[in-house]
Amino acid sequence: MARPRAFDEEQVLNAVREQFWNAGYAATSLEDLMRVSGLGKGSLYAAFGDKHQLFLRALHSYTDGVNGHLRKTLTETPRAMDALRMLLEMPIADADGAGPRRGCLMANSTCELGNADPDVLAHARRTYETSTALIGECVARAQREGDLPAEADPIALARALLAAQQGIVFMGRTGLDAAALTATARSLAAQLLPDPSGD
Repeated sequence: MARPRAFDEEQVLNAVREQFWNAGYAATSLEDLMRVSGLGKGSLYAAFGDKHQLFLRALHSYTDGVNGHLRKTLTETPRAMDALRMLLEMPIADADGAGPRRGCLMANSTCELGNADPDVLAHARRTYETSTALIGECVARAQREGDLPAEADPIALARALLAAQQGIVFMGRTGLDAAALTATARSLAAQLLPDPSGD
């Protein structure tokens, strides 16, 4: 009879995700994973597979959380236009914090591994398509509310907004301060989300 696992899988995934996020995939060793998880090699691999499988589990956990937060923000904000503007400013919150400017784990992983790892590339595409669909639904809601031109293509605008947001994430990694990032986000919002009344 198999013994029950004596550790919390979610806690382990959170710990290894932080390690991969801080150091990247290639620079994270098995010893690092054992240290942050508190598990031996046998327990770690028996539960999660090899380093690559563990990384994919951690990445999926991260993107599920990001898209869950995105869905909540876009659907629960009373006016869709406000939610779309918030989308552009989401990456700015930690810009002046004491922690490292780590950017987006999905974007970082795609840059590091996308050319060599088809699993990461396929997951990146699925993740960004999910994000695009969520943003597109919010764009369509803003159109119904009269805050965006009815003739705009919701998916095309959603992709532009997502690209703009990811650009702000990248600029934040370079050390640009929160005030400059906020000004950039608002400039992008003015161009991508014009007020149909012209005010």
